[in-house]
Amino acid sequence: MKRFIILSLTLLSTIFSATRIAYLRPGPMMKIPFTSVGPSPYLFTAGFGSELHNFSPFNTAGGAYISGEANGWTIGFSTSTGADTTRLANLEISTYKAPIEFGFHLQRRVYIRDNISFTVGLQDIVFQNSTKGFNLDPKELSFFGIVSSQKEMGQYNMNTFIGFGTGGFGAIDTIRTDTLAEQPTGTNAGVFAGAIFNTPYLEKWGGVDIVGEFDGNGINVGLRIPLTSDYRLNLGFTHIEKLPKWKERYWEGHAGMTIGFEITAPRVSMMKTPGGGPAPPVLGPINMAEMDTTLMLADYTVHTLRDSMGLMTNEMRNLMTRLSAMEQHSKFLEDSLKAIRLNTNVDERKMNDAMRHLSRSLRYFYAGNYRTSLN
Repeated sequence: MKRFIILSLTLLSTIFSATRIAYLRPGPMMKIPFTSVGPSPYLFTAGFGSELHNFSPFNTAGGAYISGEANGWTIGFSTSTGADTTRLANLEISTYKAPIEFGFHLQRRVYIRDNISFTVGLQDIVFQNSTKGFNLDPKELSFFGIVSSQKEMGQYNMNTFIGFGTGGFGAIDTIRTDTLAEQPTGTNAGVFAGAIFNTPYLEKWGGVDIVGEFDGNGINVGLRIPLTSDYRLNLGFTHIEKLPKWKERYWEGHAGMTIGFEITAPRVSMMKTPGGGPAPPVLGPINMAEMDTTLMLADYTVHTLRDSMGLMTNEMRNLMTRLSAMEQHSKFLEDSLKAIRLNTNVDERKMNDAMRHLSRSLRYFYAGNYRTSLN
């Protein structure tokens, strides 16, 4: 029985040898290629990613990558190790060790117009370092073409992608997940699509990215959170339509939770850094006529700024004078209001005294004391 299990693991390691881990390819997408209208702002991008396929027992696949762009060419290198393909019941006693894979990625932006770009390339040129040696896996070799459209929607930026590719972008044969039958021969191909939304949240560090894609076999969703301007945390779920089958053993189309970390190195800016020195280095002969013209323009600009500052100072003084006059007028109105209230109070008091005197006189009058009522 033990020999049968070992034989089964060996065959399964051949069937599930190729590993396509999210966030290990050039660009911010999870498993599909990326292209843009303009060149990448980064000299290179590096990081690592991991996919969790089972909690108990723990089963993960992971890897690392580095990529860069120059003159329209994008080159990437990745290394990864797949998860254990043993059934869950035997996962704790499994002795299976996934082979280490080395992948190369190459693509070229061949067409740009307005907000649309077209790129072709080769993805997942995978070499496996297994017990049989260092071998190329032709099943995962993917030739692709991808079209990208970039749009701005207020504070949000959206890039949409659609493309066609061979190899890993073709449909996965789900029958092979539970049998040891021979793999079908022939070229596999399929379509893929995706979109990435750049939001204004944490805008000072580049904004949070929301990623969604169809990689030819399933739907992947992710979130790219900037920790600083050069570091990002990548989160997501792969093949979310297969989440109800989470308890099945790991295979190429298995659903998983993914987490990764990314570091970028920005290109050297061609602009002079403020405070970097009193003057830029001299790269050629100095043209005195141009220097004189520049100095005259600078002097004119300085005088204009001084005049503007003087005008603003005078306007501020005038505003302060008007404010003082308005405050004095407000105090005058307050004093006038107090005087009116005082006069009103005096008149009310006199009116009250007169009414009391009239009431007393009427009381004496009705009592027949006419002489006293006249006092």
